[in-house]
Amino acid sequence: MAREPHEAKLARWAKGGKRGGTPVAAATVILVRDTATGLETLMLHRNSKIAFGGMWVFPGGRVDDADREGLATEDDLGAARRGAAREAREETGLVVSPEAILPFSHWSPPAITPRRFLTWFFLAEAPAGAVEIDRGEIHDHAWMSPDEALRRRDAGEIELAPPTVVSLHELAEHRRVEDALDAVAARTPERFATRICVTDAGPIALWHGDAGYESGEANAPGPRHRLEMSAGAWRYERSGGGR
Repeated sequence: MAREPHEAKLARWAKGGKRGGTPVAAATVILVRDTATGLETLMLHRNSKIAFGGMWVFPGGRVDDADREGLATEDDLGAARRGAAREAREETGLVVSPEAILPFSHWSPPAITPRRFLTWFFLAEAPAGAVEIDRGEIHDHAWMSPDEALRRRDAGEIELAPPTVVSLHELAEHRRVEDALDAVAARTPERFATRICVTDAGPIALWHGDAGYESGEANAPGPRHRLEMSAGAWRYERSGGGR
């Protein structure tokens, strides 16, 4: 049986009108490296039977209780740092220090999502060493430029979630790891609380700053901050060309 595309799932969930489950804290780290042709990021292909199954993702997973040991109760960011570094080690064999990763963004999924993960995204330079995956939870891995990953998604070669797509669009603005790290270190991590509206062309993910964000009206005149998810190429649009 063919897998249901992510945009079709979002439309089905939105039309169903049900609220998702209790949110779970999660963390992921975008590992980047320099190459002769520009910046690349490590992507992992997840087992189709687990959360975000079949998708290509950055290393990550839920924040465990052990990640919170010795931290203040309210230090969610510190726990997420530890969780992201631990997941990177478990999923790729690469050792990243929690102190070396930079907060990149925070994502809250739409209320309709059956399994809801409140996820901190981090950015770090990939350490030296070979990537080792378990061939269980993770089926494959690849280093890709942001533009290549987006091209492959639009060509139907890989499947990506909306937060991954938006993150890749930002990374595509930088040619070198140093440039990306400097840009992220100089700004406040952006928070995305996703809302979904469904149109005849497909679902649209809306974020803060979009004219239709509060009303859920895709055709509301004004500024745009959205991802249009048709059956073909997805289109990320943000008025002002970025943050």
